[in-house]
Amino acid sequence: MTEFEPMTGAINLPAAGGGKPLAGWKVLVPRGGPWGDGVAAALRARGASPVIAPLINFAPADDQQALVAALEKLAAGRFDWVTVTSATTVDVLASYGAVIPETTKVAAVGETTAAALVAAGYHADIVPSEDNSAAGLLEEWAAATDGARGLNVLALRSAIAKQVLSIGLAEAGHHVEAVVAYRTVGVPVSAKVADDVRAGNVRAVLVTSGSVAEQVQQQLGPIPETILVAAIGPQTRNDAAKVGLRVDVIARERTAESLIDAVVEAATALA
Repeated sequence: MTEFEPMTGAINLPAAGGGKPLAGWKVLVPRGGPWGDGVAAALRARGASPVIAPLINFAPADDQQALVAALEKLAAGRFDWVTVTSATTVDVLASYGAVIPETTKVAAVGETTAAALVAAGYHADIVPSEDNSAAGLLEEWAAATDGARGLNVLALRSAIAKQVLSIGLAEAGHHVEAVVAYRTVGVPVSAKVADDVRAGNVRAVLVTSGSVAEQVQQQLGPIPETILVAAIGPQTRNDAAKVGLRVDVIARERTAESLIDAVVEAATALA
């Protein structure tokens, strides 16, 4: 399944007088913290009543010693590149006080991850221009590295992430050390939230990753047909289908703002 990337930048709120297209809509937001607060503010600006109900959280990797050892090698300049596939990985780097030498280049899976790196005092040398995913990063790798081979790469990932990038880089002739940076764990929602969803009192549910989709289906499914299920991208839609979760709309771009726009468009069409 895909990983979820917490939003690090602000969502653009609608201009004054732009109307309240989500008036009367109660929308379930599946993450708390800065991401949840930002999304909730954007939803309120559009007239919605957000319900912040964190469904996933992140826990230390099972093999923390392997991560510590890899970060020590990173600080010592023993890697030519480090790949970062989520903003959560950036949080892990910062929590460990990880040092990325200027001589080590950084590949970020997307703009959100790149923004998180910069905010944490790191840098990003490669960001996919179109497909913000591990596959997209892999497609642009050769051009970004001038076709170099035999590079030493540290590939940081979540415990559930598919090793698309690390396997692809190894097949391209690079020396890859793939290390788990964190685990994704489910968080039980309150009985009130579960009851509201099952009663159809919630009008929309935001689904931001395969992990979130799995928790939505396990804890709240089957989702009533009256509730709009909005996925942040095609891969999340595919992951949702694998766990039996229906998806009604898909964001055009893999951003929180685009996800909200998709809900607004659906609400407008239903009005």
